[in-house]
Amino acid sequence: MADAPTPPAASRRKASRHRGEGQWAVGHFTPLNGNEQFKKDDDGLHVRTRIETIYSKAGFDSIDPNDLRGRMRWWGLYTQRRPGIDGGKTAILEPEELDDEYFMLRVRIDGGRLTTAQLRVIGEISQEFARGTADLTDRQNVQFHWIRIEDVPEIWRRLEGVGLSTTEACGDTPRVVLGSPVAGIAEDEIIDGTPAIEEIQRRVIANPEFSNLPRKFKTAISGSPLLDVAHEINDIAFVGVEHPQYGPGFDLWVGGGLSTNPKLGVRLGAWVPLEEVADVHVGVISVFRDYGYRRLRTRARLKFLVADWGAEKFRQVLEDEYLLRKLVDGPAPAEPVARWRDHVGVHRQKDGRFYVGFAPRVGRVDGTLLSKIADLAAAHGSDRLRTTVEQKMLVLDVAEERVGSLVAGLEALGFQVTPSPFRRGTMACTGIEFCKLAIVETKARGAALIDELERRLPEFDEPLTIHVNGCPNACARIQVADIGLKGQLVLDDEGRQVEGFQVHLGGALGLEAGFGRKVRGLKVTAEELPDYVERVLRRYLADREEGERFAAWAGRAPQEALS
Repeated sequence: MADAPTPPAASRRKASRHRGEGQWAVGHFTPLNGNEQFKKDDDGLHVRTRIETIYSKAGFDSIDPNDLRGRMRWWGLYTQRRPGIDGGKTAILEPEELDDEYFMLRVRIDGGRLTTAQLRVIGEISQEFARGTADLTDRQNVQFHWIRIEDVPEIWRRLEGVGLSTTEACGDTPRVVLGSPVAGIAEDEIIDGTPAIEEIQRRVIANPEFSNLPRKFKTAISGSPLLDVAHEINDIAFVGVEHPQYGPGFDLWVGGGLSTNPKLGVRLGAWVPLEEVADVHVGVISVFRDYGYRRLRTRARLKFLVADWGAEKFRQVLEDEYLLRKLVDGPAPAEPVARWRDHVGVHRQKDGRFYVGFAPRVGRVDGTLLSKIADLAAAHGSDRLRTTVEQKMLVLDVAEERVGSLVAGLEALGFQVTPSPFRRGTMACTGIEFCKLAIVETKARGAALIDELERRLPEFDEPLTIHVNGCPNACARIQVADIGLKGQLVLDDEGRQVEGFQVHLGGALGLEAGFGRKVRGLKVTAEELPDYVERVLRRYLADREEGERFAAWAGRAPQEALS
């Protein structure tokens, strides 16, 4: 592997005797943990050759452990959880005891942009190689399960044949670039960020300069006034704004992220024109590469550096050492214009055609359904679809006279264009079914919860988000949901250890963004979950003030009302 990139001259510092935080820019190049060592030994991008020439031919047992549990993530591959291992053993067993001989494979879909041809190929791969699995994620991707290493080269061939990729879908890399699912078509769009997403893909993805980062690096770009890419919880985000002097551009945010130590991103107060977004992105990711903390994995995300430095210093280092120029000061984005940001429903495009957003349940679909969606879209004159950061999908470019037929076709497949708040607002991570970090089941729990709430509270019509997570790592964004459910083992009334959830209440993005409130000692068993949610929602309905959102009510309600 080539030596680590040399930091700019202005950032070179004499290495101290103290090992510090493992920051390259201050001379700490010695790997301080196993992950840093295997990245130094060989770039994760190089593992593809071994997969194609050795592992896919010799089988699972031939895979080097540092490739299996490390570098293969650079190509979207994680070993999935061995069946039959309960949540109580998640943190006890060694990795090789948790590993199944099958993989999760993540397909990156930058900007959520898909063609009907691409979706058909995803559906075909699901049916042929993944036992029908194909989950929509809250980062606009699609994930397969049950993938055999022997089939990976053929899957890559088919994906790349239609312009898709798994490159750096996982690992300590620049992950998928989130984008507004209505970029370029929405009537109310401030600016279309698509050209910036494409330029970032060209300059950053699979570039060895950025393939060894301290941890993952998440990017979001949207010019929608709905603020529809969860910009507050990404490492870097570009949010559409109108500068009073220079016109449409982007407000720059850095340092967001959730997991066990959540932090909202901070504004740098800088306005970035469209043509400079990729330059600024390269600058920020370079700051992270060079100054990011590599000593402890638990402190290696950009959010910790931003928290220590503050916005002013971060902007100064970015400008002085990387961009070599000053950024233009700019305005903050306005509050979102609607309380739902998922684009579900029927909406007019700026060209007079329509897009139709629809809701699966908790992102769970399958290859057969995806193929049918592609066929349905094509039959109604559309070649373009989008995924969203809420596990939803959109069909674009539908003529007005064909909207009704498309809606009927989607509903015949089991999708809803006018879903209940419970179906619309409930998300779930992969959970114990496949994830080695999970403690509890999530997808089936979330789907069952939707059914129960629709039956028990059919008149409930307030926007509400319920996020179900299988462990503390917050892949389903529990801290920023109205009702966030963190999976853990709890004791039932008979003192038995069972699956359950710690409850977070009143989190939000967009309007008054903030983290949910943890009520002291409030944990519910999975079996009690529908009763608990129903009880809290009925109290909200009885006690709310005029126009009061659930998050606001949960923030002021007495503890006994939330239990």
